[in-house]
Formats: sequence, structure tokens, C-alpha cells
Amino acid sequence: MKQERFVALHTHEWDELEAWLRQVEMRPQPTMRSPQAVSFPGTYRRLCHHLALARARGYSREVTERLQRIVDRGHRLLYRPPAPRWQRAATFLVAGFPRLVRKEWRCMALAAALLYLPALFCLVLVTLRPEFAHNVFGSTQLNDFEQMYDPGNEHLGRSSGTDLGMFGYYIMNNVSIAFRTFASGLVFGIGAVYVLATNGVIFGALAGHLDNIGYGAPFWRFVVAHSSFELTAIVISGGAGLRLGLTLLAPGRQRRGPAMVAAGWVGAQLALGAFAMLVVAAFIEAFWSSVAAFPDWLKYGSAALLWAFVVLWLWRGGARSDDGA
Repeated sequence: MKQERFVALHTHEWDELEAWLRQVEMRPQPTMRSPQAVSFPGTYRRLCHHLALARARGYSREVTERLQRIVDRGHRLLYRPPAPRWQRAATFLVAGFPRLVRKEWRCMALAAALLYLPALFCLVLVTLRPEFAHNVFGSTQLNDFEQMYDPGNEHLGRSSGTDLGMFGYYIMNNVSIAFRTFASGLVFGIGAVYVLATNGVIFGALAGHLDNIGYGAPFWRFVVAHSSFELTAIVISGGAGLRLGLTLLAPGRQRRGPAMVAAGWVGAQLALGAFAMLVVAAFIEAFWSSVAAFPDWLKYGSAALLWAFVVLWLWRGGARSDDGA
């Protein structure tokens, strides 16, 4: 076969492969799950065959050198050593996790509504009708909350315990709430709806009660910073649970079993990212939120930065890789 016909026959495939390799090489840890990535080993073998034919037939140096360059780049990609686990975990948290949250935005929006709307409703209701707080909490619980958020308390949000001890407690408590929210989605999503709405009612009723008795300022100073990670993680866990429940109810064109396996894998990744957020939230809650001595401008200023960071991270994290590799 003449060189001109050989090049004309295969140049489109070479151009596409070079363009895809450029995209992949720009990423610190490219994913290999797109259709092009899955078919790449076969494409690479064909390219090696093209190079061997070009050399055997004595084609020009321009053609053989181009093919050699593509083969070298493909070899580096195909046989590159796996990234260290810490790098893969960091890449997932920085880029993969926020991309996954955006992909499941419908479930996340529904989960946010199920948490925040009951919270807002109960906050307004308790503000207008203070006695409603006693329908949500017992007298002992209300007394404990009042002690925790007493303006004279040196450690907001708690009555005892060291910072390190409370750090461990907050992790266990927050993670258990998030896990229940996620796992309860298996009950056709009803469990996730219940857990999200219940937490919203508790948060709103508590905030309204403390505002009514004049303890609102210490309460908001305590929750405003770590809630950026904690509440958002609970929403994400709830969204993952709703995804499981909706898949169980309506698996779409897939059979229910494979559809649930796929939804479970997505949910597990979302739960893993939410767990990391809850660890950060527990650290802030134990070592920052509970300190009553910090001035208001520092408390609310740091909270604004944390909320902005969470929103920007989930909105733009991994955005350059959204088209997939």
C-alpha cells in the first residue's frame, strides 16, 4: 500500500488518539472509565501495528516519527505505575467527590429541602409559639441545652469534656447520623426522608427556643462555623440514601439488581466523602466552635470563609475534568 493511501486511511484515528492523549496528560490523576479509555488498549495495539508496517514498508521519516511519538505517549499512559493511595484519596476528595455531588444534584437538592425547610418552619413556629419546643424536647433536654449555651459557659455547646475527647465524640455522633441517613435510604427512600426531616425539626426547634430565652447568640456562634461541613455532609448522605431508594423504586431500563449495585457504588463514594467532611466538622467543632473567648467578628468571619470554601469546592472542584477521560 502506498504511503499516501495508508496515511489517509488512518490519520483520522491518529488525530483523535493524539487529542485524547493531550487531554489525559493534562490531568494529575486521569480517570480511565470513558469509552475512549476502555478501548485504548486495543487502539494502542493497532497503533503499534501501524508503526511496524510503516517501518517495514519504508515510509517517510515524518510518518514513522509521528507514530513513534504517539506510541511512546501511549506506552507511558498504559504502563504507568499506580498512584500512591494517599494521592488517589486526595484526588478523589479534591475533584472526584465534588463532581459526583454535582452529577447527583437532583437528589442533593431534594435532601437539602428535606433538611432545611423543616428547620426553617420550626424556627419560625417556636419563635411565634415558644411552647411548641416542649413538644419536640423533654424538660431535661431543654435544661441541658440551656446549660450548654449559657452565655457564661466557657466552652460553648458542651458542659464537660476535653477538646480531644469531644473531638472523638463529635466524630462518632456525626458519622452515626450520616450513616443512618444514608443506609435508611434502602427502605425505598422513606428512611432517608424521615431522618433528614427529623434533624431539620430538631435543629430549628432548638434554635428557636434558645433565641426566645436570650441564648441565641452563643448558639449561633457555636454552630455557624462547623455547620458548613456538618450540615452539608448530612445533606450529601441524605442525597446518597435517596438515590438508593429511588433506584429501588424505579431502576429504569436496567434490572433492579445491577441498578442497585451501580447506585450502591455511587452512594458509597458519596458516603466516603461525607465522612471526610464530618471529620473536618468535628475538628472545627471541638477546637474552634466551642471557644467562647473569640470575638464575634472572628467567629462569623471564619464561618463565612468556611461556607464559601465548601460552596466553591462542591461547585467547581474537578470542573476541568467534568468531561471525563
